[in-house]
Amino acid sequence: MASTAFLAPLTDSRLVRRAADAVLLRYAHHRTAQLNRMDVAAVQRNTLIRLVRKAKRTQFGRDHDFSRIRSIADYQARVPVRAYEWFWDTYWKNAFPRIDNLTWPGKIPYYALSSGTTSGATKYVPVSWEMVASNKKAGFTTTALFRHANPGAKLFTGKFFFLGGSTDLRRQDDGSLAGDLSGIASRELLELLRPYTFPPRDLTLITNWEEKVRRFAELSAREPITALSGIPAWMHVLFTRLKEVTGKSTIAEIWPDLRLIVHGGTKFDPYRELFKKEIGSDLVKFCEVYPCSEGFVATEDPQYQHLRVVPDHDIFFEFVPVGELGQDRPTRHTLANVEVGVQYAVVLTSCAGVWSYLVGDTVAFERRDPPLIRFTGRTKYFLSAFGEHLISEEVEAAVARAASVCGVVAVDFHVGPVFPAVPGKAGHHLYLVEFAEGRPDLARFAKEIDDELNRINEDYGPHRVGDLAMLMPEVRVVKPGGFAEWMKARGKYGGQNKVPRMDNSGAMTKDMANWFENNGWAG
Repeated sequence: MASTAFLAPLTDSRLVRRAADAVLLRYAHHRTAQLNRMDVAAVQRNTLIRLVRKAKRTQFGRDHDFSRIRSIADYQARVPVRAYEWFWDTYWKNAFPRIDNLTWPGKIPYYALSSGTTSGATKYVPVSWEMVASNKKAGFTTTALFRHANPGAKLFTGKFFFLGGSTDLRRQDDGSLAGDLSGIASRELLELLRPYTFPPRDLTLITNWEEKVRRFAELSAREPITALSGIPAWMHVLFTRLKEVTGKSTIAEIWPDLRLIVHGGTKFDPYRELFKKEIGSDLVKFCEVYPCSEGFVATEDPQYQHLRVVPDHDIFFEFVPVGELGQDRPTRHTLANVEVGVQYAVVLTSCAGVWSYLVGDTVAFERRDPPLIRFTGRTKYFLSAFGEHLISEEVEAAVARAASVCGVVAVDFHVGPVFPAVPGKAGHHLYLVEFAEGRPDLARFAKEIDDELNRINEDYGPHRVGDLAMLMPEVRVVKPGGFAEWMKARGKYGGQNKVPRMDNSGAMTKDMANWFENNGWAG
């Protein structure tokens, strides 16, 4: 494709910006109408058959008899649900980085590095040219749904701020590049759109996160930022730096044209009130997105205020009931026959060569038509050390509830079990919590968590009766910045890295608590 870089200066005039925003608004109405009238089941069926036909001559396609697949049932009969480790060990490891034509036809230009939050190991997830296009389409869909619902919120009159990882991608032996998914997206940004985005390329290459945020704050304070996207914890760090370098008390004073905050990667509930206070303007709207390294899953639709699965960007979705994970032949639902309220593990088949791939996330559907979901956690993020069967969504809700009742903001936390040192005694959950400012009565905070979990989880209450099986939760304060320092000490600071929320083994929780104590971050 010919470069359009020479046109970029022309797009930065005020007249062209107004015209671009008008075009975006027309596209937003068209795209939203298209989604609303879409036959999701037919689109998904056609997507799968198209992917199968394209990959039938790959090694994976030959091994799984793709040439004879004519339906979803044919496909599910031939392709089991598998996780990353199976694809790596069976197809990718021995050939890496040149995995051409193994699970997807052609050369793979990029590998998205995933932190492997459930396994602890770095994953190299293939990103094909088709996946680059898929992610771009998903990004435009997110913007379209927002603009359709907020026609007066002009975005192209200013700049989109993408608070992501480094674009200093590592070149592999075959010429492919590996790095943060946000870095790949930045590298592939259309040249025509660069005048509408921040940061400039030279800043995205900075690998030191502290230096990068400082430079971001210094330069962006002078820019007409209309939208900001990133992980909530790192956006909060940016807000702090912005106020330091400008002396302003709210973000709205610094960016008066800010209209949209796009967040993802972690539950936003603990941050919502904090962000409203930090921003200081009711004109700013929040939009949740659900991207992962393997493919974009869903984006918030303001019409419904829920995540809406995007069905038409070369990804086929399956959903396995969480209780059936580990079975040889679990039930595999599609967007045509999922049930509302059931906890499902997300399974993807993509245009980058993952086939019925277990992502590691769990969701529950709010509606089938349109397909609306809520993110409920990770397949390996749960607490059941004492038989309590808590999932991430429930723990997040309990912490958010306790913070609200106690009048504080919990910006980050981690929880895991503490096993009794004396046989026959009961254990408990240890919550390590970092608060935005001040600290609550910890006994009350713990009781509010306990009360909320009793209310929303029927397995939790019986284990708390009489303190026989499980004691009252314990809450310890982490000083502001403590989690960031813990992440930094492990080489996981900034970008798309997130604090692990839960640890059912208790080992990480114990190590983390000891680290905070030994390094002066215990409150």
